[in-house]
Amino acid sequence: MKSRLSTLLLIVALPAMADSLPLPKDTPASYRSECGSCHLPFHPALLAASDWQQTLNQLDQHFGSDAAVDRKTRQEISPFLERYAGDPARLGWAGNPPRLTQTSRFIRKHREIPAKTWNDPRIKSATNCEACHRNAASGRFSEHEISIPGQGK
Repeated sequence: MKSRLSTLLLIVALPAMADSLPLPKDTPASYRSECGSCHLPFHPALLAASDWQQTLNQLDQHFGSDAAVDRKTRQEISPFLERYAGDPARLGWAGNPPRLTQTSRFIRKHREIPAKTWNDPRIKSATNCEACHRNAASGRFSEHEISIPGQGK
């Protein structure tokens, strides 16, 4: 009986754990401030190391903005992203330039969202996690905490 209860608790807890992706404790302050000045500082596991390197190499043309950083900041951010980068086999191809919204993981997690939802002015973009995930800033992406503007939960 005890083992069945433990198994049941594990089954209930696993999805919640899978939707928890807080930034690592050793996240450089420069990463939080540089990336977080325009969007949520995404967890490094959302892209593969090679995709992060490509992104860093193209910061002067970062999706229509010049997001270039100085050498010192790059030296802080680059090894951090590489250390915590995601598994490319699990993420899938991120496109060129890499976009976390192009990975098979992102697409699978958001497959039920109609395309028109992404154009809602309250959402603006698929990378605006905080528009629907109320606790995205703390790394919590549970489907139980989603509130899609105009649609609710």
